[in-house]
Amino acid sequence: MTLHFTRKEYAARMDRLKAEMDKAGVDGMLLFAQESMYWLTGYDTFGYCFFQCMIVSAKGEITLLTRAPDLRQAQHTSIVEDIRIWNDHASAKPETDLKDTLADLGYANKTLGIERKTVGLNAYYGDAINRVLTGFVKLTDQSPMVDTLRMVKSAAELKYIRKAGELADDALDAAIATTRAGADEGDILAAMHSEIFSKGGDYAGNEFIIGSAADALLCRYKSGRRKLSKNDQLTLEWAGAYRHYHAAMMRTIVIGKPKKRHLQLYEASRDALTAVADAMQIGNTFGDMFNAHARTLDDAGLHDHRLNACGYSMGASFTPCWMDPPMIYEANPTVIEENMVLFHHMIIADSDSKTAMTLGCSYIATRKGPECLSRHEIDLIRC
Repeated sequence: MTLHFTRKEYAARMDRLKAEMDKAGVDGMLLFAQESMYWLTGYDTFGYCFFQCMIVSAKGEITLLTRAPDLRQAQHTSIVEDIRIWNDHASAKPETDLKDTLADLGYANKTLGIERKTVGLNAYYGDAINRVLTGFVKLTDQSPMVDTLRMVKSAAELKYIRKAGELADDALDAAIATTRAGADEGDILAAMHSEIFSKGGDYAGNEFIIGSAADALLCRYKSGRRKLSKNDQLTLEWAGAYRHYHAAMMRTIVIGKPKKRHLQLYEASRDALTAVADAMQIGNTFGDMFNAHARTLDDAGLHDHRLNACGYSMGASFTPCWMDPPMIYEANPTVIEENMVLFHHMIIADSDSKTAMTLGCSYIATRKGPECLSRHEIDLIRC
């Protein structure tokens, strides 16, 4: 069996979940988010692209309903013992298998919380579950329950996140060493991934973002590669991932001589990143951090070139995205707590001058202020 945490750690997480179920007045939870299943039991799979559900009782009993390919996956990676299989066939209706499983476990006429806000439960199966379970159990949306518990990290989780930060730094070192006029974006990506994989890291929850020239203004991955010009700009957003725990970083690298606009945008993004980190104090809110971001960039005359969010929580995440809730946006009332892990990103895209500038680091919230997970300074990188 491959477990990344002790059984004592999993038991402590279950105790926290049981307390939240008691507060919510539910007899159990139907978990569909892979992140929730992994956090609670260690279950590690990409099988959530199909129908699967983890049933957790208010007493802490766990049953997993999944497909046959994930039977051994669950046995090998998790503490789950009650694993049930729904069979693939032309008329398969796993939602009915779920109802039958719930009946067998004695949940008829009980109240169950359900995770709906997740890629692990698509609209098709969400509708199907509503049809078959209406009148059999009472469902109440408890999508934020486990996500909220996952926001504050244990000491064991922070160990993995710090390792992820080291891997992210190593990837940046590799990118800098590979970046030069004439370099192929594919070679830069290959060097970054090689550093992470060769040192025990995992696939990140989404593709690394890479774009040069006009594509440096993008903040999403796109297919297609180009070679860097003599004077160019290269935007990278990536994450070190270790045991699925992430630490993201972001940089725009200038190749050749920076434009005056590059220098102006760098100074603004540096000041904004510093202001957001200064606002990342226990007891402040996520809205306070966004206000520091917006105020700094607006004062620099960049309101029209900034985004309406400047970061998000980091943790154990699965495809298609390494972003964890909550996000740093205007008026978000979420209070910063000790041992939260947050990624701050300053993204400026000046489409008028076709100039990009980004800065981003991940931090742990501590009583002494934010602990940066990168050994790199936030100086402008030139190659």
